[in-house]
Amino acid sequence: MLFRVLQILTALVATFIGLSLFLTLAFRFVPVPVTWTMILDENGYAKDWRSLDDIDRNMVRAVIASEDQNFCEHNGFDYAAMQAAMENNMKGGKQRGGSTISQQTAKNVFLWQGGGFFRKGLEAWFTVLIENLWPKRRIMEVYLNVAETGIGTYGVQAGSLRYFGHGADRLTPSEAARMAVALPSPKKREVKNPQGWLRRHGDRMARSVGTMAREGLDTCVYE
Repeated sequence: MLFRVLQILTALVATFIGLSLFLTLAFRFVPVPVTWTMILDENGYAKDWRSLDDIDRNMVRAVIASEDQNFCEHNGFDYAAMQAAMENNMKGGKQRGGSTISQQTAKNVFLWQGGGFFRKGLEAWFTVLIENLWPKRRIMEVYLNVAETGIGTYGVQAGSLRYFGHGADRLTPSEAARMAVALPSPKKREVKNPQGWLRRHGDRMARSVGTMAREGLDTCVYE
């Protein structure tokens, strides 16, 4: 009986590994058609996949500045950022996460929203896969196409059309920054007319776009 259970468990693990490898390799080359987050969104979803060539570089720089300044340096996990976030949260500061763009991409493409150790474990597995099987450019391209940018809105092209009335290929630093700072909570954070802290944060990130350019912190995406 125990041997049979072990056989079944081994088969399930092998199937999971094989399927995850297949999907990861496939999505390196083909657009992600839909995600669980989109399917489960009670508001429906609007999306419009765009090649990174058709997304303004200001958007890439804005999300790196806002979400993951070490994107070009880490292997999918920014341990220093994770430690800083943990210490901040333990002190009772404004809650923040230490997830990288790679981790967020893995979650958005393959998994579901929400916490829990099981989902975080799967997220780590898929993060390792995409960091080893995709170039940084592809990780960024997929992230900018599947990230939720508003209620029922996914990807920066759909977000740009919704908020600014034009495509993501001509986003200004200010527009890109406003979308980037809304990404952690896209259903609650205003993009078009932010106020208070969110507006100030967006203005800081807009200025940081220039820093990203001067310091070449996005070069891995365009190599």
